[in-house]
Amino acid sequence: MARKAKPVPDPVAEMAPARPNAVPPPEVVTVRTKRVSCDGVGGALGHPRVYLEMGEASFVECTYCDRRFVLAAGSDGHEDEVLAPGVYEGAGGH
Repeated sequence: MARKAKPVPDPVAEMAPARPNAVPPPEVVTVRTKRVSCDGVGGALGHPRVYLEMGEASFVECTYCDRRFVLAAGSDGHEDEVLAPGVYEGAGGH
């Protein structure tokens, strides 16, 4: 008898706010490491660079700009010499 495949969880749906009238994040950035940095990507209009660590979670939010960094599906979050710590991995990153 064939086994039923377990549904793959949607990380964005899992992060849906518990409050029905909560505002969604302004931007969701998919990354391959559990350690990221954010400076608002706005040059003079950005914010001080902060380093964020996901820990055991699959996402982390910037406390300045509310940008949400989500670990890519299938990624273990491990860093190596190619994925230097603190490197912003979003589109148009540094």
